[in-house]
Amino acid sequence: MKTRIIGVSHSQFGKLEASLETLIADAASAALADAGVEARDIDAIYVGQFNSGMCAQEFPASLALQADPDLRFKPATRCENACASGSAALYQGINLIEGGLAKRVLVIGAEKMTEASPAAIAEGLLGASYRPESQGVEAGFAGIFAEVARAYFERYGDHAEALARIAAKNHANGTHNPLAQLRKDLGVDFCREVSDKNPVVAAPLKRTDCSPVSDGAAAMVLTHPDAAPAGPRQVRFRAKAQVTDFMPLARRDLTRLEGAGRAWQQVLASADLSLDDLSLAEVHDCFTIAELMIYEAMGLTPSGQGARAINEGWVMPDGRLPINPSGGLKSKGHPVGATGVSMHVLAARQLLGEATGVQIPDARLAAVFNMGGMGVANYASILERVID
Repeated sequence: MKTRIIGVSHSQFGKLEASLETLIADAASAALADAGVEARDIDAIYVGQFNSGMCAQEFPASLALQADPDLRFKPATRCENACASGSAALYQGINLIEGGLAKRVLVIGAEKMTEASPAAIAEGLLGASYRPESQGVEAGFAGIFAEVARAYFERYGDHAEALARIAAKNHANGTHNPLAQLRKDLGVDFCREVSDKNPVVAAPLKRTDCSPVSDGAAAMVLTHPDAAPAGPRQVRFRAKAQVTDFMPLARRDLTRLEGAGRAWQQVLASADLSLDDLSLAEVHDCFTIAELMIYEAMGLTPSGQGARAINEGWVMPDGRLPINPSGGLKSKGHPVGATGVSMHVLAARQLLGEATGVQIPDARLAAVFNMGGMGVANYASILERVID
């Protein structure tokens, strides 16, 4: 692949005062400044946003123009693919460059969730489920993943301990990430036990098994190598893969993320790499059961044995494959449309040696896996530091 990342930006995640418009414009301005690219030199803009009624401001693509008057009249398009909306926007930008239709593309992911009521958020997130199945599901999308967790436990045994360890790992990692929403090391014991501060959301998932409601934005400038500035501060896409699976859960095995598995197989084959070649991975831990099953989908362990990866320390910052050194969605936050761009931005910063507080030493290859819905939209990328 030709496409390179030459500029990135990332807001704080959490409950923010800024409007969606401000989040988008600020992220765009910061990414352009980081790239050293003038707005007039951008050929196209893609904005990832889910919304689903959680924010009154629909039709957000043109809000990117607020970043700089020279963006006026540039083609700007919103992309939506549930929790993978950010990666959908990013892949559209890549496709434009790889197809020779653009030299430089600005990609932004943004979401404003916290102004909506809990009921509106729960209903909005259920928009990423198959409605004939999800009517009446308790606890919104957490109820969908709780159903998955129950099926997994029924087949492979109770893995609540592994889920608690995943939650504790990501919270511990997030304490070192200055951009993270939840920066508190909770420990395995707290994440394991039901309490007033860690109630059951949808059995067997507790609050510590669920990513938070978040606001935030991230952005990047993509370029063709011919239009890249001179200098060593570049990251390239070595490979990418997108796989879509059935939305109705009745048509799938709830204990396996088969679409995710195919995406991982395709991206590793395209990059001519194995998991052992990777320095780290940022994966979609919207719920702890998702991260556990992603270990299996990516081939780190066989089906039903994902707990080994966390129990034996493989996925810790000093393990054989650090997973979610940023704190993941669980600690960093999950502003839905921003998430895919955020994951790629933070992976790129790892490769540039700029991952403040959470840097993996000598990171050279990073994987990103972003998922929309319950394993429906699956995006896998491999990024590589450019060494000229």
